[in-house]
Amino acid sequence: MSVPFIDSFTGRSVFVTGHTGFKGSWLCMWLNHLGAKVTGYALTPPTDPNNFTICGIKELLENHYEADIRDEETLHKALQDASPDIVLHLAAQSIVRKSYRIPKETFEVNVIGTANLLDGIKKLNKPCAVVVVTSDKCYENREQTWGYRESDPFGDHDPYGASKGAAEILLRSYRHSFFPPDKITEHGIKLASGRAGNVIGGGDWTPDALIVDIVKALSQRKPVKVRNPNSYRPWQHVLQALSGYLTLAGKLVTSDNPNLCSGWNFGPLPGNELPVTDIVEMFIEEWGDGLWNDVSLPNQPHEASILRLAIDKALWELDWKPQWDIHQTINMTAKWYQKYFEDPKSMRQVCYDQIASYEAKLLDEKKVDIYQELAILN
Repeated sequence: MSVPFIDSFTGRSVFVTGHTGFKGSWLCMWLNHLGAKVTGYALTPPTDPNNFTICGIKELLENHYEADIRDEETLHKALQDASPDIVLHLAAQSIVRKSYRIPKETFEVNVIGTANLLDGIKKLNKPCAVVVVTSDKCYENREQTWGYRESDPFGDHDPYGASKGAAEILLRSYRHSFFPPDKITEHGIKLASGRAGNVIGGGDWTPDALIVDIVKALSQRKPVKVRNPNSYRPWQHVLQALSGYLTLAGKLVTSDNPNLCSGWNFGPLPGNELPVTDIVEMFIEEWGDGLWNDVSLPNQPHEASILRLAIDKALWELDWKPQWDIHQTINMTAKWYQKYFEDPKSMRQVCYDQIASYEAKLLDEKKVDIYQELAILN
């Protein structure tokens, strides 16, 4: 048995948008570890501190562009120079609460920015595997208790979720209009999307993110302020979501199977969708001490209280398997931040060590059969 994408990236040119962000920075390190030639295109790192700078990721890249995804001319020039075999599109305005403050910009970045990218790929006139990362919030949220499937309707209430639903509709239009899956041999563009949410892990400093709020409070020995204590989310480690994107991209670049050109959910196994209160208490236990307070307000911006993803399609058709449950996810995340406060210069190696740990789990022949486990949980 081998890691499903281990040989898919060696020596290939990979274009990553949003590479200065939380998920993008981890993705660049993993791609570098896999032997890819990575070009990054993004705005300057969005926070201070940030994982991109802490881990010195610019040094790992073939090329680094600091530019806006809405800057069509610069983006297309970067794509032409990189001549990518694979594109992983993570650039986004990704904060729900911020989308209420800047709704127009949220739609411009998440929809028009994606259109700019696809137009640039169309002009390359060469085969290319493309994974556009949207969000679990792309679905029309009906507060249902069962998981959303890839065929469910798009469009959430908040501007962020609506923009991601609109991006999925855009992808579907481009796929059918310009990159039809049944004519891959003619145009060479394989276009898919990955949908994941509530990704946590070390190196995230995003404003309003739960783990960031927890870490900042605990590191300052203050109570954690919790806005939505009863919200349920499909929590998973950043490496787990990235393993889904990499598995999908690896399959796309090595296969002409038209069924791969579609949307894919990447989430945890059932039982890892927990309320915010459980996550806070588990993190405090891993940290060693701490308290939290409920600061929810009745008039705060709407965020869905229940959100689950069905991952059957990725399990069966991609042979992708979640490896870390919520306990290991919280453990790895707490360890990362504690190490950062001890020795921030060591964090690139800490990230590589956690990547190696995740890969080792993929290679563990003694793991419980994931399909049996899923059947039992259901």
